[in-house]
Amino acid sequence: MSHDTSLNQQALLYHEGPRPGKIATCITKPFKTQHDLSLAYSPGVAAPCLEIQKNPEDAYRYTAKGNLMAVISNGTAVLGLGNLGALASKPVMEGKAILFKRFSDLDAYDIEVDETDIERFCDVVAAIAPTFGGINLEDIKAPECFEIERRLVERLDIPVMHDDQHGTAVISSAGILNGCLITGRSVESLKVVIIGAGAAAISCGRIYRYMGVREIYMSDSKGLIHAGRNDLNAYKREFSAPEGMTQEEAFANADVVVGLSAPGSFTLEDIARMAPDPIIFTLANPTPELFPEDVRATRPDAIVATGRSDYPNQVNNVLGFPFIFRGAMDVRAKTINLEMKVAASHALAELTRQEVPEYLNEIYGTQLAFGKEYIIPKPFDKRLIVEVSASVAEAAVKSGVAQIGSFDLEAYKQVLSERLT
Repeated sequence: MSHDTSLNQQALLYHEGPRPGKIATCITKPFKTQHDLSLAYSPGVAAPCLEIQKNPEDAYRYTAKGNLMAVISNGTAVLGLGNLGALASKPVMEGKAILFKRFSDLDAYDIEVDETDIERFCDVVAAIAPTFGGINLEDIKAPECFEIERRLVERLDIPVMHDDQHGTAVISSAGILNGCLITGRSVESLKVVIIGAGAAAISCGRIYRYMGVREIYMSDSKGLIHAGRNDLNAYKREFSAPEGMTQEEAFANADVVVGLSAPGSFTLEDIARMAPDPIIFTLANPTPELFPEDVRATRPDAIVATGRSDYPNQVNNVLGFPFIFRGAMDVRAKTINLEMKVAASHALAELTRQEVPEYLNEIYGTQLAFGKEYIIPKPFDKRLIVEVSASVAEAAVKSGVAQIGSFDLEAYKQVLSERLT
């Protein structure tokens, strides 16, 4: 029996029993007596209803809205499996709900919307939005995901983020920041090649540019994106190279490559052309574009990251979305803007440079220390909720999208430190 077959069987048993699925609801107030019943439902429940009618902001005071996420998908781009449909995406969305709860203490419902039309999908999500304090869009294919996110951000006054776009961008940015520190580069001097032109790739390019990268090249399945091509959508055109330029030319003396495509979409010959001490992220999952051992055989001077948990430097979205939404929702941010995402990247980068707590070394069975093999934090680092969420919340306040009256950063960090104890 192969490892993959065994894992699949274990996964099916895990999801099936003894209680199917991975999530359930819990009761947060006393509910054992007739008086409790009269408070929780009729007649007592009328009082908060009337208060919320008078002041909608009181929903954050009397209901679970402020700590409740929606994880929403139409199943058009499920993991690397493609368009499986809304119902088949449900195990992934339940899994995302677990991650929210485990890592940031945000409650979450998974919602699978059987709709691929952009306008109708947005209408459905907007109609149910009053229930929630934030909306995590998930596994929606490009380019529709760009327009869906844009429309919902404009329509709603709660944080909305398509994590497949922005999660990888935030985490990889942290890795690049630390890669620059280790190799003595500046962000502004980088030559970056992005292999892939889907949702994550476009978002990566945008956040790298916002952080100061001036030279970015992008390839799709037809080769390098350049001004002479007439088959580009508006999102790809943002990263057009000069007409006729090739992928081989883009790799020449490049400092960074970020693979967000498929195995073999760039080669050992490509990375051989890169500058000394290259930063090489092969993030296709589960099979990377190039395996780290092959990269190191060709470029022993490289810093390497993947999307896999069995290699150092995993670019894992769980390092981002739970804490980004935690910070955004705690200050009632109207949106999640670039300032907040970049703040998360810097917080992740800075956390990696701190001394590693011993419990993390015990969990991962190694001695972690900042360097080429450790440029990104580990998911079970208990400091993430404090450092990343606080940085995001502070950025929301400073950029003017928060809807709270006052913000005490140190007091908020204390509250965060007590959430998961």
